[in-house]
Amino acid sequence: MLYLLGVVAIALGILISVSLHEAGHMLTAKAFGMKVTRYFVGFGPTLWSFRRGETEYGIKAIPLGGFCKIVGMTPQDDDVEPGDEHRAMWRYPVWKRTIVMSAGSVTHFALAIVAIWLVAMFVGMPNKDLPNPLPAHVKVVDCVIPTDPQRDCAPGDPASPARQAGLRDDDKILAVNGTPVADYTELVKKVRDLPPGKATIRYERDGVQNDAQVTLAAVQRKPLDDPNGAPKTVSALGVAGPVPPPGVPATVTYGPVEAIPATAGYTKDLAVGTYEAMKRIPQKVPALWTAVTGGERDKDTPISVVGASRLGGEALANGFWQMLPFLFISLNFFVGVFNLLPLLPLDGGHIAIAWFERVRSWLYARIGRRDPGRVDYMKLMPLTYAVILVGGAFTLLTVTADVVNPITLFSR
Repeated sequence: MLYLLGVVAIALGILISVSLHEAGHMLTAKAFGMKVTRYFVGFGPTLWSFRRGETEYGIKAIPLGGFCKIVGMTPQDDDVEPGDEHRAMWRYPVWKRTIVMSAGSVTHFALAIVAIWLVAMFVGMPNKDLPNPLPAHVKVVDCVIPTDPQRDCAPGDPASPARQAGLRDDDKILAVNGTPVADYTELVKKVRDLPPGKATIRYERDGVQNDAQVTLAAVQRKPLDDPNGAPKTVSALGVAGPVPPPGVPATVTYGPVEAIPATAGYTKDLAVGTYEAMKRIPQKVPALWTAVTGGERDKDTPISVVGASRLGGEALANGFWQMLPFLFISLNFFVGVFNLLPLLPLDGGHIAIAWFERVRSWLYARIGRRDPGRVDYMKLMPLTYAVILVGGAFTLLTVTADVVNPITLFSR
């Protein structure tokens, strides 16, 4: 139930964000006097609508986004009624069109920044003093789940071997059967490589090292390097993690004023991270294909709305609800940046053409030549279709990878 709730929360957050994106276009267009005839949440058949003034508002059956219709976005549009020629969007000054077309991305940025500020006050920002990667400090769970690690403990589930052996929350695992482990991921791998039964766990508590004799439980788990593979019998220690070292908080909260510079700093880091992630997209396409065709899923590959929703469900199911607002923030920031790329049919493409026309008109006036007028969008249709085709193929590849071989962040 928690997993499903997390999935729905992220999906709903994305739908609301996209709806507000379109509302940003609509409200700025109306403020400048442009004619907006339709504003809908979703696509497909209309479920419900009403008309107020010259605009129809409503909800459609497929909740995968939304749209608003601004009359005369390009000179080639034939949706301008007699008497409304002066209200066609393409006739407005370039600065007004820029505001309208960028309002969607500005809405995403505003949502992200407000969310960061709220998180800084009420949830907490990541503590930059934490070591990276975190050492193998653990949380001892009550039981081991024999077949489905996403559910909670139920009557009849085996007790946690770690708890039975006397391990406690925040213990730092140093070695398994004499083999050192540097972090939680290594711990999980070492434990699963052992057969169920007796094992020696070297741990540190309050600066003192000790050994614990545990009896590892047998559970069914999918391979760590192939989340889509068939489950097999492996060993489980009955711990979860990683958790921060004792006395070092994972997050730091701020007051309303102190949260402002913290928000600015996190926003800067997010901008740099988004830029770096977008640069890596082309080189990650082969890795996505590998994941779809049965190889290991690279955790650094892009994710779709499906993948983000699954991560939200996984986080909530494992008690890390704090991850949900950070997913919301990252997705909004990424969509805001991506939508400003100077490519049609993205908003950034329309902005780029508007300013190209303005600069070209200025240059022609300086050299005494006649203004060549507006760009013919019809001549750009092949390029637009190519962008749509490439973008659609990439989206399909990413969604497929998130369905058949999703990124998982929690193992135990």
